[in-house]
Formats: sequence, structure tokens, C-alpha cells
Amino acid sequence: MVIGMETLWTATSIDNNYKELNKDLDVDILIIGGGIAGLSIAYNLLDSRKKVVLLEANRVGSGVTSRTTGKITYLQGHYFDIYKRYGRYVAKKYLNSQKEAIQMLKRIIEDNKIKCDLAKVSSYLFIDDIKYLDRIKEEEDILKDIGCKVEKAKNFPNKKKFSYGIKVEDTYTFHPLKYLYGLKKIINKKIPIYEKSRVLNIEKKDNYYLATCNNGVIKAKKIIVASHYPYFIKPFFMPLKVTLEKSYISAFADKSYNYSAISIDKKSTSIRFYKDGDINYKIYLYGSCNTASEGNINERFLKLKREVNNYNYLWSNIDIMTGDFLPFMGEIADNLYIATGYNTWGMTNGVLAGKVISDLVMGYCNTYEELFNPKRKIYSNMLLAMVSSFKSYTTELIFHKKKWYNGKVSFSKVNGKDVAIYIDNIGRRHIVYSKCPHLKCNLVFNEEEKTWDCPCHGSRFDIDGYVISGPSNYNIVCNEDKCYNFSSDSYGEKQV
Repeated sequence: MVIGMETLWTATSIDNNYKELNKDLDVDILIIGGGIAGLSIAYNLLDSRKKVVLLEANRVGSGVTSRTTGKITYLQGHYFDIYKRYGRYVAKKYLNSQKEAIQMLKRIIEDNKIKCDLAKVSSYLFIDDIKYLDRIKEEEDILKDIGCKVEKAKNFPNKKKFSYGIKVEDTYTFHPLKYLYGLKKIINKKIPIYEKSRVLNIEKKDNYYLATCNNGVIKAKKIIVASHYPYFIKPFFMPLKVTLEKSYISAFADKSYNYSAISIDKKSTSIRFYKDGDINYKIYLYGSCNTASEGNINERFLKLKREVNNYNYLWSNIDIMTGDFLPFMGEIADNLYIATGYNTWGMTNGVLAGKVISDLVMGYCNTYEELFNPKRKIYSNMLLAMVSSFKSYTTELIFHKKKWYNGKVSFSKVNGKDVAIYIDNIGRRHIVYSKCPHLKCNLVFNEEEKTWDCPCHGSRFDIDGYVISGPSNYNIVCNEDKCYNFSSDSYGEKQV
């Protein structure tokens, strides 16, 4: 049994070949982020004759890509929501974009002979709770109206029944990290990839940008931010435009079946299968929720454990949700581009971002640039995002000393600074600054994965306060007599 930050994907793939930035660079295009979106963008720029470089704060694929379920499907459960807001034309265009993304991914895998366990599977959309019958039938009707061939289904291939379901046949699953590592080898032949190279600040000059990193400064004509949650506030004001959804995922030995599935009722479950050598794994996601209403993280994991009884791997993931279920891909300021907000469907939309963003930076037209324009107005989501962030902030402020920590976590002050202290099973004290450096939200201890999580904007830190994922760029490391203080500015965080 493996518990902690390791996932099924990190446990079944190896990539020891990496290099860190240790010099200043002058480039045409800087890509920030080594997940599926960043590498897809780099892949599409291989023959651009531009000087391109990609930076990853940790290791390639170490963010959301390593924590996804690895589904490649257009049956996503959001088409009725898109139709209600924008109408049939936009819903159909989004469907086409997802189908094109699947074909792009297949071509890349086949053309480059990437061994990533790509498998064609049936995909199911289903409900267990009959109260959601009207909702799934609305989704079914819209899908049929926009040209999607869906079939009614009564049960999964393992004969397990559900209240109502539909299915499609032309969808896939794969090993996301094996794919990224294969893609990385191809890209590195023409475009340098620097890992453990964190961008701390971006400064706009007359006709270029200066990106300050932990080991160098990069001068770039254009910058693409393909990280999960961009660390800067201006010019995009991301905290006002998105909410965060957290999911809890397990992988355990089971019989192998050739399907994937997701429910759209309140229970919120996701299923797929993966074979590693002689072991067949069922990957089961349960209990997705907005981080603002997450509450006790340990209780969420406990509910997942009750569902699966036994497990080999256990982890969580955070997805960025937009108000209209369309991702953000495009220019947010002069020569500054963004790719994020995939609404739990990052494997298709990350690949799609590779094409959309690469076209835009090269000055080409793209069929989907207006559909995913990050400057589009989504006023209702701005209110929801503000309420969500405020709720996350105030809830953790008011109920900071949680009963569910069972005495293992306490809160104190060091030199006037708020700190948190976790005492592990052998009595060691782990002391951290208890506020996220990004926007000062109080952090929550995730005892299952031994991380400090920010409920407001998704930053994560390890047990000793070292940053795992942003938007925070800085650690929260403390000791018995010293703690660090942080402040933020428009393009990043500066240590004071």
C-alpha cells in the first residue's frame, strides 16, 4: 500500500533525465509549465524556426497531469450547460474541438511511436440517483442534436447496473506520464526543457518581457503561461474568474474491463481501468467538491476508503473550473498568453491548447480562438469565484483550530508570525508559516498526503513547507525561532 504524494502514474513510470536552468537566456518564446498543455504547445512549435524554451518549476508532469485519471473522451457531461448559456452552435463547436483533440493526440502517439498504453474504450455517462434523470436526459438530447452518436445503456460491461446511462464508443485511455515523458524526449531534440526552474516574476518592458527565475533571467518576446494556476494576479485577475474543484482518487487491484465512466449526479464518481504488468487496476474517483466547501480533508478521504474498502494508491487532484465550462486559451495582454481552466478535462483540452496557442503566437488563425478567448465576459462566474474565495478565506480564519486534527496540529506564533506545527508519528515537529504566500489564505493540513493545502487558490506545500505547486512561488519553511514573511505584487510574489 502506497500513501502520500505518489500516484499510480508516478509509481509506474520513470524519467531521471532532466536539467536545470543555470544561465540567462534571450528567446523568442518562453513557455512556463511542463504539463500536457506546455509540452503540447512546445511540440507544435518544433518547426517554427523560433527560439523557444520551456521552464517547469518542479519536474515535467509533476502537477495535475500526474494526478489525473488519464481519460481521453468527449463525453464530459457539460454540453447542456454550454447549450443553455451559448446555444447549439457553441455546444457543437466545443464537441468538435474535443473530437479534434483526441485525433491530434492519437496522431502524435502514432507518428512518434510513443509507448503510453493507449487503449480504445467505451465511455459511459450515468446516474445512480433517479432524481437526476431529467438532467442526464437533457444532456442526451443535446448530444444527439449536435451530431453525437450516443446509445442508451443499462449497465457497465461488468453487468453492474445504474439508474440511467448513455455511452459512446470512440474514446480512449492512456498512461499520462508515459505519454509526457515520450513527448519530452522528442521536444528536447530542438527545444530545451529546464526543470526545477521556477519563474518568480514577470516584468513587462517596451517590446519584451523579463522573466526572473530561481537560477537565471530570461528575456522573451512572447510568454505563454501554461501552468495550472498562474501565480500573478494582474493582468488576468484569475481569482475572480475561476473556482477550484477537488477530487479524491484511488487505484486498486481489480478485474480488467474495457470502459471508462463518469456520473453527473451528486455522488460524483469516475471509473477507468489500467493494466500494469500482471496487475489490473481500477481507478476510482469519488466525492468531488468545491474547495470552498471541502471542510475536513481527512473525512473526504475516509469516505473514499469506505467506497473501495482496499486500495494500492490514494491521492487527490484539483481542477480549475470556469463559469461557462469552456477553457481559457489565448492572449491576455500584449504577447502574454494563457492556457488553463479545463473543467476536469485537461487531457483533451491540454492537447487542444497546444494547437490553439501555438497558432496564435505564430500569427495564424485558429478555428477555436474566439470560443476559448480568455477575455470573454463571464459575469456570473466572477460573483461565484468571489464568494468561493471569500468563503474559503473566512472559513479557515474562523475555524482555524480544527477538532479533526486530533491534537497532531497546533497553531502558534514565532516572532509575531502565525505558524502551524504538525507532530508526526515518531514525535518530530514540522513547523510552517500557516498562511499561503500567494494571498494570505490560511492553510489546511492534509494528513493523508502529508501536505499543507490552500483552499482559496490551490497552492500545496510539503510537510516541511516546501512548495509543491502554485500559484504560490515561495516556501513556508519555518524553524523554532525564525519564520519568513511574504508580500505579493501584480506579476508575482516577492520575498521581503
